[in-house]
Amino acid sequence: MTDSGDNNDEKEKQLSPAESAIIEMLKQQNISAQPISTQQGDSSPQHAFWDSQPMPHGSRDEHQEGPIQPNKPTEEIRQEPYAMPAGFEWSNVNVEDDAERLELYNLLANNYVEDDDALFRFDYSHEFLLWALTPPGFRADFLFGVRSTSSKKLVAFISAVPARVKIYDREVEVVEINFLCIHKKLRSKRLAPVLIKEITRRVNLTGVFQAVYTAGTVLPVPVASCRYYHRSLNPKKLVNVGFSRLGSRMTMARLQKLYKLPEAPSTKGLRPMEKKDVEGVHTLLNTYLEKFKIKILFSKDEIAHWLLPRKNVIDTYVVESPNGEITDMLSFYHLPSTILNQDDTLYAAYSYYNVATSMDLLELMREALILAKSKGTDVFNALNLMDNQSIMEPLKFGMGDGNLQYYVYNWACPEMSSDSVGIVLL
Repeated sequence: MTDSGDNNDEKEKQLSPAESAIIEMLKQQNISAQPISTQQGDSSPQHAFWDSQPMPHGSRDEHQEGPIQPNKPTEEIRQEPYAMPAGFEWSNVNVEDDAERLELYNLLANNYVEDDDALFRFDYSHEFLLWALTPPGFRADFLFGVRSTSSKKLVAFISAVPARVKIYDREVEVVEINFLCIHKKLRSKRLAPVLIKEITRRVNLTGVFQAVYTAGTVLPVPVASCRYYHRSLNPKKLVNVGFSRLGSRMTMARLQKLYKLPEAPSTKGLRPMEKKDVEGVHTLLNTYLEKFKIKILFSKDEIAHWLLPRKNVIDTYVVESPNGEITDMLSFYHLPSTILNQDDTLYAAYSYYNVATSMDLLELMREALILAKSKGTDVFNALNLMDNQSIMEPLKFGMGDGNLQYYVYNWACPEMSSDSVGIVLL
């Protein structure tokens, strides 16, 4: 997380327990929330599962670029769902239904991502889940889980949503895998590998054989490794809730001054994105992403879904020139955490997609910090992908202590640096 407030005191650069807890939560997102995420070289059954999957093993450079296993005709793909352990059954989850979405919310809120010391727990809102799981082309049978046969309680979940990506020079239809969650009391039932195999089967039946996902641990074999950075927006609250600490030579007044931002942005033409901006943002963002080695090829409908503002979910702002051209954009999404021991909430914003053409990226991201703070955000998080690394030090971001690994399932290609990554997964 951010530094404790005294940049000259090496001792005070150590993270507080609360900061370490949040970083650990960030590292656990997506696949890494489950016990199947083990280190390379581990001979456990969990690692044996990944060794059986069509992923690069050893160095990525040892494989020819492209699919590791060739696409199969539909008739060669398993037609029946995988068998569940006794007492459990498959169940699609209709996230557009309030009652079923509440079930999913409760499962994630109590079992998905929290730190080992039970200080914080991610709190995905109902609106966030609806946004994350229902993009254009989503399929109901790709949002499913496991229920207890007797109680019908939802005890596990996994999701896949469609996307079209370009990896180096190859365009590929993929799914983005997310929200793999098993009830804490059922981790020993080995449900996670079965969920992965079942979602692979369902996706394969539609003619798609690749997936993208992230994890905080090293599985076979990452295509890239990125790092989280964190910028304090409300330093007094962060200290009061134990998220960060004051340095030995730092007062609260000095700390607040250190992270002080203007009350309002100053860029002329900066305003919230509207429906009329979809075409301009589509052109601007896709043009910008062309320079990265892995990126999503957004359709206009996807731009509308992912970037049009939704209260307390996603904020997107554009810069409109005097002649009506969209020249710049910034966006961030909201993912709060419950502060368990204080009955309070830590409000966090996450950098999403940002493009600067009429101004410097540093200026644009300073405006993003100002806007996020105006929304009541306590801390702003960003990965060092795309061009983000250049803004970290000048804008007083602190480096996190763990990496987020990027993977492409059933696809071989050379490894790439973090600044070659043009995808932000929720």
